[in-house]
Amino acid sequence: MLTLKLKLGMIAGVLAVSFGAAPASMLWASPASFETVDVAPRVFDYRQAGYFSQAGRPVDAPLVAVVRTSMLHIMKQQVTAAEYDRCVAEAKCMPRPSFGSSDPNLPVVQLSWDDATAYASWLSAKTGETWRLPTDEEWAFAAGSRFHDDALSVAASRDPSVRWLARSEKESEQEALDQRPRPAGAFGTNEYGLLDLSGNVWEWTNTCFIRQSLDAKGKPAGASTANCGVRVVEGEHRTYVTDFIRDARGGGCAVGKPPSNLGFRLVREDKGFATASMLTAR
Repeated sequence: MLTLKLKLGMIAGVLAVSFGAAPASMLWASPASFETVDVAPRVFDYRQAGYFSQAGRPVDAPLVAVVRTSMLHIMKQQVTAAEYDRCVAEAKCMPRPSFGSSDPNLPVVQLSWDDATAYASWLSAKTGETWRLPTDEEWAFAAGSRFHDDALSVAASRDPSVRWLARSEKESEQEALDQRPRPAGAFGTNEYGLLDLSGNVWEWTNTCFIRQSLDAKGKPAGASTANCGVRVVEGEHRTYVTDFIRDARGGGCAVGKPPSNLGFRLVREDKGFATASMLTAR
């Protein structure tokens, strides 16, 4: 007489043959740290990332009001080493560097934009959902009070050292953080429930570095020029890093103090995903 377990196995086999295999999202359970936070729509101030100039002189990007018309579903915490290694084990991601912490529960670091994007593609295939890196605008939206405005508020000058010195002074005012990756929650929670924003792990975004000229009123003059070989990275401050760089301390960081660690968290898209829209300059 067949046992109940064997009978159930036979039934499952018949269903699989009759109706096809179960969706990936049913076969693979996401780890608890893939918990997402739903950040509700709102209007917020945003300063676009990139290099902005006026009459040939570098200036701060204009501050604009942005309306977000849809909920943003973003990971509560950064992807961990253990989670990334599952992608490596299936040969869909490049192995992470062997040096550094061996604790699998710490945020995965020393990864490039290419690595983070490969992981997002793998996770999407495993879960049947759409995961991707956030745009810089989305990151700022989710970060809320943890977002650091990169405006230098200095007069336009043809001497580049004026802005270099202003940036150096601004970054020197930031608290010096231990560079070693820390457990989730070590750098606190923002007002929307996200962990460790602007801690010692900078996060990749999908946003390309752009160059934009402004007219006398501070509005865009002509189309911007994008360089997608360089992506915006957010953390203690905003910076720009070449997409294949894993450790910006050794080169590849375009602006300011290089990130001590490069990691990431992902956004999960709704099927009816809607983008935000610009409103007006401040």
